[in-house]
Amino acid sequence: MHPFLETGRLVLRAFTEADADELFALDNDPEVMRFINGGSPTTLDSIRTRTLPRLLHEYPGFGTRGYWATEERATGTFLGWFEFCPVDDRTPTVVELGYRLNRAAWGRGYATEGSRALIARGFTELGVERVTANTMAVNTRSRNVMEKSGLTFLRHFTGDWPDAIEGSEHGEVEYDLTRAAWEKRC
Repeated sequence: MHPFLETGRLVLRAFTEADADELFALDNDPEVMRFINGGSPTTLDSIRTRTLPRLLHEYPGFGTRGYWATEERATGTFLGWFEFCPVDDRTPTVVELGYRLNRAAWGRGYATEGSRALIARGFTELGVERVTANTMAVNTRSRNVMEKSGLTFLRHFTGDWPDAIEGSEHGEVEYDLTRAAWEKRC
């Protein structure tokens, strides 16, 4: 399978139905899911019927998918995924950056490496004008990745959590980076 993007240590490729078991393991690690759903488990059926269809979605205005399975380049080990999705299906101008990596990948710079590569590709090849990302205010690791990737704090807000999880009472934060600001740094 032809990769979407390669970095020094990562390969980002399109998801396939064969990734269901890896996604199931990823989404059933309570620490990985702590700031997503409070660490609640998910079923393999939910991965196949809800998660995979979202990850396989094609964005017409982008000409490609917005979620990328991520493997370690040297070993082919599944690490998780990156999101680089247009906020509006029809246009690539504003995209949301996200990532979910397994615990073995934490603290190794993979999230920053993949994020920076996606941002560069977005601004140089995909017509992106603004990258946005958000997380719970208490998720300091994710916030650090956003900052190391060049995004800057934009705002603090309170989201509508259908089921509150620990830390959600502190709200959420949004970071962003525009093409103009990125070009000034390059």
